[in-house]
Amino acid sequence: MEKSPAPENDSDEIKDAVASPHSPAVDTSPEVLQELPEAEENKAVEDSNAEEPDLTLPQVWEEIDAFLGRNHDPPRNVGESDTDSDSDPVEIPRAVQLLSKNVESMIDKYALDTGRSKFGHDLEEDSCFFGSVGRLSKLADKIGDLKPTAENANVPCSSSLNRTSSVLQRAMSFLEDEFRAILDEDSKAGRDDSDPKSAKTKHSSSFNNGCGHESDRCNLPEPEAPSTEEEFPQFTPETISVLSKIVDAMISAGYETECCVLWMMMRRRAFKSALSKRGFDVLSIDDVQRMQWDSLEREITTWIAAVKRCSTILLPGEGALSGSVFSGQPEIAQDLFGNLARSVSIRLLNFAEAVVLTHRSAEKLFKFLDMYETLQDLIAALDGSKQYSDDPKKEEVRGEMMAVKGRIGEAAVSIFCQLESSIKSDSSKVPVPSGAVHPLTRYTMNYLEYACEYKDTLEQVFQQHHDKAVIETSNGGPMDDTVSLAMKASSPFSVQLMTVMDLLDANLDMKSKLYKDPSLRYIFLMNNGRYIVQKIKGSSKIHELMGDTWCRRRSSDLRQYHKNYQRETWYRLLQCLTHEGLQVNGKVSKPVLKERFKSFNALFDDIHRTQSTWVVNDEQLQSELRVSISAVVTPAYRSFLGRFNQYLDPGRQSEKYIKYQPEDIESLVDELFDGNP
Repeated sequence: MEKSPAPENDSDEIKDAVASPHSPAVDTSPEVLQELPEAEENKAVEDSNAEEPDLTLPQVWEEIDAFLGRNHDPPRNVGESDTDSDSDPVEIPRAVQLLSKNVESMIDKYALDTGRSKFGHDLEEDSCFFGSVGRLSKLADKIGDLKPTAENANVPCSSSLNRTSSVLQRAMSFLEDEFRAILDEDSKAGRDDSDPKSAKTKHSSSFNNGCGHESDRCNLPEPEAPSTEEEFPQFTPETISVLSKIVDAMISAGYETECCVLWMMMRRRAFKSALSKRGFDVLSIDDVQRMQWDSLEREITTWIAAVKRCSTILLPGEGALSGSVFSGQPEIAQDLFGNLARSVSIRLLNFAEAVVLTHRSAEKLFKFLDMYETLQDLIAALDGSKQYSDDPKKEEVRGEMMAVKGRIGEAAVSIFCQLESSIKSDSSKVPVPSGAVHPLTRYTMNYLEYACEYKDTLEQVFQQHHDKAVIETSNGGPMDDTVSLAMKASSPFSVQLMTVMDLLDANLDMKSKLYKDPSLRYIFLMNNGRYIVQKIKGSSKIHELMGDTWCRRRSSDLRQYHKNYQRETWYRLLQCLTHEGLQVNGKVSKPVLKERFKSFNALFDDIHRTQSTWVVNDEQLQSELRVSISAVVTPAYRSFLGRFNQYLDPGRQSEKYIKYQPEDIESLVDELFDGNP
């Protein structure tokens, strides 16, 4: 038999153990064991010590192992009862008493250590302790199975059982305290003496923060920097080894329940500390309902960080820890991890469900989508957990996660669809000054640009919502063929996106009619149309959803607005430069010619004065308009001037009617659409 290594001076330790006084015996089986007089018990031990030489710890272990390996139940005759058996009293080896003394001595020695951890300072000594405790628990079972009767009392057997049970109980109490102390260190490591509120993210990405009605740009949130925090849990391999030995010892001694209850209590505490350090606190549904959006938004940001930490660090780390500490009991490890994972998950899901119940508004969409994606990552982490693979509780937890994720998705669809109502309800009767881009256009396009950063997620939630609607519709009756074909041709989200764009177009067309000047009406339509097209072309995700056909149609609309603007504004001016009606009886009529120049000057002055105050923010569109105006007006004016200025007397008459040179026309056209009063 292989012997465990014994520390130096084992013989002296055993001598001291034998010479030390007895600990009070605890009778664990009062219905079977007889109470022995203290003097008789001591005398039996003294006689045994006097007859046998002192033993080293390896020798004690060898005798114990031999005793444990013996069969002390001789075969009985058929019909023979325990009282009829005439077997000799069982001989309890002296090593049993020496082992108890050794365990007590080592516990006393560990108790003198004022350090945080009793184990780990002397690995050989620790090995001896756990080896002795393991044999002690086996002895308690062995001796208890011998069951001496009242008629055939075995004094050494009863005494040894009392003694062994008492020391074993003390050893288990010592190990339980040490188990608690080691696990508590990890809980303390997760605590932060500072205010947990300070851990909350101060900056939260919000559509309203980065994309307003008047803003041309939508500032998307920057990706979070990778976390540099220490791994969880913060146990060294040596500490995990000690924990595993304690677990094996307690479970072998029949203390499985105490061990598991203590483990769950301490690991829940560690998780709570780790999450509190991230600023996440448990909030009731009422607390969430009463929160203003700014405060709730910060809480959601904190929740997202906490869930991500759980899915990437805490739960995988906890699974690995339970698997290592309970390596000899894989079923127990899986059960403990499953219970803890479910407890933590339910705590996180409760917050998400409370958020879904709050009032829905447009600015909440993106945080809802963040929560949806976060839960999706958590489910993926759960599916990939090796420690949780065969646990029946996994499907229960996964089902709850899927249900909450589904409710968040439904809320996101509902919020996005509210954009339709916002566009329809914007019925302002006051036109935007100078034909500029309408705030509704900016808001809608910025909102869509921001939303399409979540394109894949939105397509997923809209598809799920559509599938659910199809099932409900099919149960109630056939779906309309037109709707069905539209859904098949495009994704449900792209269909919804096009619906929003059609509503926006209709609303802008209605608002353009508020302008009394037809020219300004087309400037307004060009400004808004160009803004929409540029936004779509600038976002590959929106462009992909809307398609090239839609973009070409919108560009065609813009060209038509441009033509209509030129017709309403500059064609009237060009009428002043026609040759018709200038000649009377074959000669150029000076009065008619003078009136033509006067009309041209007055009309051009009016157009320049008015349209210099109009606004075209898009530089390319502004340049295109100016170039096209100059290309039409300047050549016509140069030709008219070159042909008819000779009919005006040079000097004062010529200066009075010829106010502009062709170069002046070009310069003044370049001042249009600057928004200058």
